[in-house]
Amino acid sequence: MTTEVSDGRPRPGRRPGRRPGAADTRGEILAAARRVFAERGFDKATIRGIAREAGVDPALVHHYFDSKEGTFVAAMRLPVDPSSALPLILSGPREGIGERLVRFVLTMTADPAAREPLLGLVRTAMVNEQAVGMIREFFTTAILGRVAETLNVPPLRIQAAFAQLFGVVMTRYILRFEPLASADIEEMVALLGPTVQRYLAE
Repeated sequence: MTTEVSDGRPRPGRRPGRRPGAADTRGEILAAARRVFAERGFDKATIRGIAREAGVDPALVHHYFDSKEGTFVAAMRLPVDPSSALPLILSGPREGIGERLVRFVLTMTADPAAREPLLGLVRTAMVNEQAVGMIREFFTTAILGRVAETLNVPPLRIQAAFAQLFGVVMTRYILRFEPLASADIEEMVALLGPTVQRYLAE
């Protein structure tokens, strides 16, 4: 669709669902999402509610972020969307899930650009009860619950595996214990993979 302007040159019309004069619709949706997630938590937040807060059509939120999980990942600047990462980890042979999971987490967090937003979120959760509730809901619903259902493993086992990896990341990058902080990723995979695999075994 094009429109004529005073100089006679055609200019494209605005996209359906985009508010007139909005310079950064995506950014405004993210700002609205942060407010909604903070106020309602992950479980009670909805795409429709985020769209209403941002003053846009819900289809536009789906256009930018696909799902509620994707919106949360973008709003919180998390390094990866579980809807795309989990299938890659879970789709291979079951006996190798522990190693694949450890390798994925340690490779992802080795990148400072991916690691810092995640650690920042954890630091916020440590001093903000509202934030910790939101983060807990996201991880238990969008990640741990999905893994438990896919593998048919009790939630306690999945949470124990998560706690193992979470503790390693915190020790490696916040406490910086040596030699763990500088250990090679494949060395850590060989060390931790069997332990995580035991949690995820049927």
